[in-house]
Amino acid sequence: MIRSLIVAVCLTLALTGCKAKEALDEASISKDLARRGTTDLMKEVANDSYDAPADGKITEAQVQMYLKVREHEKKIAQVAREEAKQHAEKAKKSGEKSLAGMMESLKTLGSVADLMTADIRAAKDLGYNSQEYLWVKTQILEVSAAAMAEKMGQAMNAGLDQMYRETKKAHDEATDESTKKMYAGILAGYDKSKQEMQQTNAVDPAVAHNRALLVKYESELAAFASEWAKFEDNEGDAAKAVKEMEQKLSR
Repeated sequence: MIRSLIVAVCLTLALTGCKAKEALDEASISKDLARRGTTDLMKEVANDSYDAPADGKITEAQVQMYLKVREHEKKIAQVAREEAKQHAEKAKKSGEKSLAGMMESLKTLGSVADLMTADIRAAKDLGYNSQEYLWVKTQILEVSAAAMAEKMGQAMNAGLDQMYRETKKAHDEATDESTKKMYAGILAGYDKSKQEMQQTNAVDPAVAHNRALLVKYESELAAFASEWAKFEDNEGDAAKAVKEMEQKLSR
């Protein structure tokens, strides 16, 4: 009984501590957003420079950097999104054409700008080169785009294969030459389409390298979900939507 009570107290203290830390983090982020606006942030970013490798390949350390930045970005985006909502509500209550309403509308735009640049702010907060981070992010998003294109290509190929089989069956069962000739032309069109799709889907060596590296840490499409998550009302909606889309394409 005493042991269970001790465990319960420890859990309560741990949860309280987590909530207190979360509130402290949010307060710190809000203070920084007020102190260092988007214009100030862009001035800092302008001082960064990065010579990207010619081969376009990222390193394991850069993937880890991207993931750390993204985790901190979530906290900043959450605060900026909430502040944008609050300013918008105040603008509506004050009357958007009133002076107070106009000021709140401007603050809303400022919070939206903070939301859009949350990842760059996160990179600077963590002491990373913002230009290197942006380059790495671009490479990772390219991996996500390639993975999405591949899944869509596979779905299209599956549909083409099904139509090809049905057309081939109709061709073989046709009893007159004109009908056979018509189906033969359709089959030739299918073959050409598949060849063109294979050429289009040729994998870039850099993308292949970056993709193999990224999947060691997470799903290839997680980068898309993370970008969309900035604008979601309910946490997890973006990840759920990406997963559902991936499942539909895999059928």
